Amino acid sequence: MTPTTRPAALPWTHALLALAIVAVWGTNFVVIKVGLARFPPMLFAALRYTIAFAPLALFIRRPKVPWRNLAAYGLFIGVGQFGMIYIAMNGQITPGLASLVLQVQVVFTIGLSARLLGERVTPFQIGAVGLAAVGIAVIGFHAGGEVTPLGLALVLIAAFSWACANMVTKQTPGVDMLGFVIWASIFCVPPLFALSLIFDGAPAIMTALRTAGPPAWGALLWQTFGNTLFGYVAWAWLLNRHPAATIAPASLLVPVFGMGASAWLLAEPLPLWKLAAAALVISGLALNTLGPRFVVRAP
Repeated sequence: MTPTTRPAALPWTHALLALAIVAVWGTNFVVIKVGLARFPPMLFAALRYTIAFAPLALFIRRPKVPWRNLAAYGLFIGVGQFGMIYIAMNGQITPGLASLVLQVQVVFTIGLSARLLGERVTPFQIGAVGLAAVGIAVIGFHAGGEVTPLGLALVLIAAFSWACANMVTKQTPGVDMLGFVIWASIFCVPPLFALSLIFDGAPAIMTALRTAGPPAWGALLWQTFGNTLFGYVAWAWLLNRHPAATIAPASLLVPVFGMGASAWLLAEPLPLWKLAAAALVISGLALNTLGPRFVVRAP
């Protein structure tokens, strides 16, 4: 491998930021369960993105990007990803397994980047995804009856939607990502409220708004500010500075945090096979992040 073809090493500060993002995303699946105990799925998603847009748009200027980019990102993330995730987690799939299946977005993201953007996939990244995929396969093999066919299909749709949103951010380099995410949020609010009226019904919406207690509202605020305004803004910032094949595999740690949080807060057991799968996922991340450094330093 010549110096011009070596993959750029991920700076340690960026690696730590990626770790913080996936920690928020992983533990977020437990938070979603708390919110869904009181809010219907589509209403929960609609409220999340309403809060993300309504107050902050008064202070954050709309970035100078085409409206179609904002609309595409908002629809892919708000409706395609989280709309489907919320429906699936409302009795169709467990939090730990949802955090796992959603990581198929890594394969979708790398594939779309190679197809649409011409990004080169390196042997390190192929190996990293392969190791992590083995870990995911171990978890999937032992999952048992924790997911329905509908739940699995919905999460796969969510994973593909996330990958499509990643492509939108890759095509808007240098943009203020906080403003981008805030102003993109408005495009998913009308369809989410419409879907909530169709599938949940006005009585269920009014009952949820009237009876939701502090835990549910706290979960909603965490979804808005922790998961959306920190997680997705920082993730898009990283994608604008590194190839998608370098950043995307970091999200394979989401199931580790997701299952750990479920074990701690929901008393989900952690047998040896789950720990072995986690070790495989972490090994894949280490290969993806540290492997290029050894190649660059080698004589």
